[in-house]
Amino acid sequence: MPALYGFDVIRGLLPQSYPFIMIDLVEAFEPGQYIVCRKNITGNEWFIPGHFPEKAIFPGALIIEGMAQAGILFFKLNKEMPSEWSSATFLLTAVKTRFMKVVVPGDQLKLSCEPEKLISTAGIVKCVATVEDEVVAKAEMTFYVIPS
Repeated sequence: MPALYGFDVIRGLLPQSYPFIMIDLVEAFEPGQYIVCRKNITGNEWFIPGHFPEKAIFPGALIIEGMAQAGILFFKLNKEMPSEWSSATFLLTAVKTRFMKVVVPGDQLKLSCEPEKLISTAGIVKCVATVEDEVVAKAEMTFYVIPS
């Protein structure tokens, strides 16, 4: 599937910088409805040698980070959100997560988010991480919006 938004656009929208950008591209986006992002997992990632030395596994904390970044992109790209949200800071305040499978180098991690509830100062998104259409993690994330 072709990218709607490539890495350079994503890098400009997210507050994170290398090595903590966990989104390679945005595959699909429907304002107010959903976003689908992709992270290609390689053995060359900076954390792979230590997680774990005998079997490389993509850390669950970084899957959560990727889902959070997909949520931030959903808010920032969404023209239906209040205009100040496009330049706001998003503080992740609550996460309910469940992991089902491990992610390893060679996997293509898809991160999908859709809004659960939106109010003027906060947003709740439900996210699902999949590899080859198998769910590897689910999360409900609450973001507090800090206007610039």
